[in-house]
Amino acid sequence: MASEQPVNHQDVEIPERLPLIPVRDIVVFPYMVLPLFVGRDISIKAIEAALAGNRMVFLAAQKALDTETPTPDDIYAVGTVGIIMRMLKLPDERVKILIQGLAKGRIVEYLQSTPYYSVKIEKIPPPDTPPASLETEAVIRTAKESLERLVSLGKVLMPDVMVVIENLDDPGRLADIIISNLGLKVDVTQEILEINDPLARLKRVSEILAKEIQVLSMQQKIQAEAKGEIDKTQREYFLREQLKAIQKELGELDERAEEAAEFRRRIQEAHMPEKVLKEAEKQLKRLEKMHPDTAEAATVRTYLEWMVELPWSKASPDNLDIKTAQTVLNEDHYDLEKVKERILEYLAVRKLKEKMKGPILCFVGPPGVGKTSLGKSIARALGREFVRMSLGGIRDEAEIRGHRRTYVGALPGRIIQGIKQAGTNNPVFMLDEVDKVGMDFRGDPSAALLEVLDPEQNHTFTDHYLGVPFDLSNVMFITTANLIDPILSALRDRMEIIEIPGYTEEEKLGIARRYLIPRQLQEHGITEAHCSIPDHTLKKIIMHYTREAGVRNLEREIANILRKVARRVAEGKVRRYRITPQNLHKFLGVPKFLPEMEQEKDQVGVATGLAWTETGGDVLYVEASSVKGKGQLCLTGHLGDVMKESAQAALSYIRSRATQLGIRPEVFGNTDIHIHVPAGAIPKDGPSAGITMAAAVASSLMNVPTRHDVAMTGEITLRGRVLPVGGLKEKILAAKRAAITTVILPQRNEKDLEDLPKHLRKGMRFLFVETMDDVLPAILHLPRRLHQKLIKSKTTRSTTTAVTKKKRVAASSHAG
Repeated sequence: MASEQPVNHQDVEIPERLPLIPVRDIVVFPYMVLPLFVGRDISIKAIEAALAGNRMVFLAAQKALDTETPTPDDIYAVGTVGIIMRMLKLPDERVKILIQGLAKGRIVEYLQSTPYYSVKIEKIPPPDTPPASLETEAVIRTAKESLERLVSLGKVLMPDVMVVIENLDDPGRLADIIISNLGLKVDVTQEILEINDPLARLKRVSEILAKEIQVLSMQQKIQAEAKGEIDKTQREYFLREQLKAIQKELGELDERAEEAAEFRRRIQEAHMPEKVLKEAEKQLKRLEKMHPDTAEAATVRTYLEWMVELPWSKASPDNLDIKTAQTVLNEDHYDLEKVKERILEYLAVRKLKEKMKGPILCFVGPPGVGKTSLGKSIARALGREFVRMSLGGIRDEAEIRGHRRTYVGALPGRIIQGIKQAGTNNPVFMLDEVDKVGMDFRGDPSAALLEVLDPEQNHTFTDHYLGVPFDLSNVMFITTANLIDPILSALRDRMEIIEIPGYTEEEKLGIARRYLIPRQLQEHGITEAHCSIPDHTLKKIIMHYTREAGVRNLEREIANILRKVARRVAEGKVRRYRITPQNLHKFLGVPKFLPEMEQEKDQVGVATGLAWTETGGDVLYVEASSVKGKGQLCLTGHLGDVMKESAQAALSYIRSRATQLGIRPEVFGNTDIHIHVPAGAIPKDGPSAGITMAAAVASSLMNVPTRHDVAMTGEITLRGRVLPVGGLKEKILAAKRAAITTVILPQRNEKDLEDLPKHLRKGMRFLFVETMDDVLPAILHLPRRLHQKLIKSKTTRSTTTAVTKKKRVAASSHAG
């Protein structure tokens, strides 16, 4: 054991080479005696080396506390030479030492790094004590008074330390003992250690004390304010309880009883079903027994408010005047006869049978055709409230069915919220974008909608929050979608799907004239006296500035024109502006859509097809080119698998009919065929381009041009049969927009023409085909010889088919 007697600093000779102990969370000053706990191996080895010699070590602080193995760059250069007075080994393999600071020193060089750091130091001689002066006395007094102020604000210092400080007049030692007992960060304390001038050191300590006084003062203020708030709350609570006791003594009704009575009255007025009434009364009894300030009471109170505010028995009377309803529908929407007819049929049945389930309709069509606005119009025609809920992007099943009341912040689902918003139990409820519902780990909203949209189940729809059934059978649900395919099949089965295809040029003209222009004139604060847009100008806008199934972009372009007119009127240039096709570019700029070159002349290897897209119909140009090669088929244009298979089937059919088409069989072995569909960045798929691809390939191999004014659609088989396709109205609309007058359609699609409006069929010529032998003469400019050969081949095949059928019938009769 080493001696514990204090060492006289003047009697100790400090060597140049000493073991180094890096200390983490403290800065050691001269004259300081303190215990240190040492656990790192390099520090323990340094202690052992010191005890084997003169018991002296060099103590330097680390720059970062969390550095386990410090390097020379991690250790401050200025430190303190200390002497080990006592050493004790602890059971956990750490070492406890009692050490006394002797003098300041600076590391000059690191002599070794293993097994411990050994450093060469130079002693920093202490400057002479400054002579007594007014400045010195003032600095010492300021430091002592600041420390006393700090202690009065709650800073804890040992009484012995305060006694020592009171009796110290040396500014350097006073600064050291104050800073070492404040418990500040290492970097702040190290800064004081490195200041050698005693008076400057004490001045810096006084600055630090002033800052600490400000921090503690602010801390006390915050604590006092918090305590004041708590005392105020407690005081209010006691006063409130006293007030309740006084009211009870006076016989006055207390707040809880008044609230319960109000809920009971509203429950009776809500005319709830028996099962719902029992649950509401049960929750009200629970509320009466609870303290009003508890969290559970707030939850029950919110639940009861939802229960009494829902329209359990409140319904709006239907407008059963069919003629009035028809007038309203015609006022709000142009055409859409199928939808209007369905609504009027519902009204007719509702007039004859009072109690009937609400229909569940699904409007499917491209954007901008008026699906959502149609829901508002239906509500107006029926005289019902209208509620709209967007399903796009919903991924949580609780959005439909609500959260259970056990969750914090639980609420009913958006179906019940919409019913409450409507204020009646029979609104027109529109569920927008039903094809864009998502699904994740929180559940499948589409599956939750199965109960909502099933007339056999929704009379007992149970929201998770309410926990009781609500009758949705009187609600008229209308859903909208752009596509049918993404809708869950079970959900699709529950809805009556009504397709709303795109508008023709004539329909868009009528919509613009009757709805869009009046609405935009009103929104822009001008009248027809300021601006007129004739029909032929509107047609140019429709043809050259928009390409869509609906009318949204058309309305934007009209708004664009009226904004420019409104600006001129606001600037004082008041007159009637007539928008003509000649000056239209001044308002809308250059045309955005122009007729494509393929439409203006016949070409070899280019056939015009018709495609269905999400935004309506579109014209598709299929290009085929044959070059010398190895008989390979190349397909480009971002085609899907179905379209690629159609191209293979088309080529196989052409090869099988090579002789009749006048194509040498060896051509297929030494010629590469490249089929390309322009707009390569847009994905394309579907079987309806089969006959178009076959026509383009035949044209390329036969070197015969195709007719540019004929478009076609149909699926092809290997035998050359043409199968029916869907989206007929959209495709014919696209052909009409592209000024194509002749359309080739599958024979089995002839019945679908009856659904097309007369104005859409006007000016159009339809060719119905059964096989490719019907298509090629209609689309290709064939020489007379090939034309007759194809017709003869078709006649022969038809006769063969008829004879085969007769033989089968005869064989069947004989067997009978």
